[in-house]
Amino acid sequence: MKILRPLALWAALATGLGLAPAFADEAGELVFAERGPRQLGDRTITWRLDVAGPATVEGFVPVTDGRIELAEAVDASDGEAVLELHEDTPHLKRTIGPYPVSGGDPALVFFLETTAREMARITGGSPFYIRNRIKDAVFRGGEVVEVDGTRKAVFRPFQDDKNKDRMAGFDTLELTFDVADPKQPISSMVAATSAEGLGFRISMVRQ
Repeated sequence: MKILRPLALWAALATGLGLAPAFADEAGELVFAERGPRQLGDRTITWRLDVAGPATVEGFVPVTDGRIELAEAVDASDGEAVLELHEDTPHLKRTIGPYPVSGGDPALVFFLETTAREMARITGGSPFYIRNRIKDAVFRGGEVVEVDGTRKAVFRPFQDDKNKDRMAGFDTLELTFDVADPKQPISSMVAATSAEGLGFRISMVRQ
């Protein structure tokens, strides 16, 4: 079973393959809760994808009303059931996976990698450094809050970063996850900055 790198790195963490350190707080545990096994059959789970940011950055492509679909498939190598993500936007259509039916949330894997990739594109920073800082924040530095009666896990991965003065406003990045039901795929994932003029926001909302 092959998962595209660097998505494989996030997937290993999300499915508990021994690469993740112990969580230091409840927020990280709720985000990376083991949500499998998931047998979808002919059903699919769909999130709306929206990506906004500075239009002047070369290579950055905003997305409005894209679709990320989680579906079950058969692994041709062994005939076992697996999960796939289907990305459908005006600019890109692709299948990502496979992922195991047991374990973490493939949509979470996609969201984290998209956030890290687009931040690296906009800032010109190292995607490896950005991924590691986000992982550190999710493992060790979040909080659980109540918003309109719904539990949210919130992380600010670059708030105290030693390089935040060179991050073009991304030191204000906030990751917010709806963790009301740790047994179900995360229904809402948002990465957004509050820096004036940056306007960076990625959201995935289950339909």
